[in-house]
Amino acid sequence: MNKGELITAVAKKAGLTKKDSEKFVNAFIEVVTECAKKSEPIRIPRFGVFKVLVRKERIARNPRTKELVKVPETKVLRFYPSLELRDL
Repeated sequence: MNKGELITAVAKKAGLTKKDSEKFVNAFIEVVTECAKKSEPIRIPRFGVFKVLVRKERIARNPRTKELVKVPETKVLRFYPSLELRDL
């Protein structure tokens, strides 16, 4: 499902217009992005948790040249589904 299909599905489920559901989906994405920048988890009961994890700096190998490369520390957004979603 892409963003357009998600907007259409939300509009049907909630009985909203596509414009209103698009505003909702865009607002949700903005809030998740803002919280991720602050490294705040977002907990949605019966759905799951969005968390920011920090991947430590590490040494990797370039497979083409076999040269060792230093990979810097990065932040990654992860989604952990609730038990209800895992059991689908």
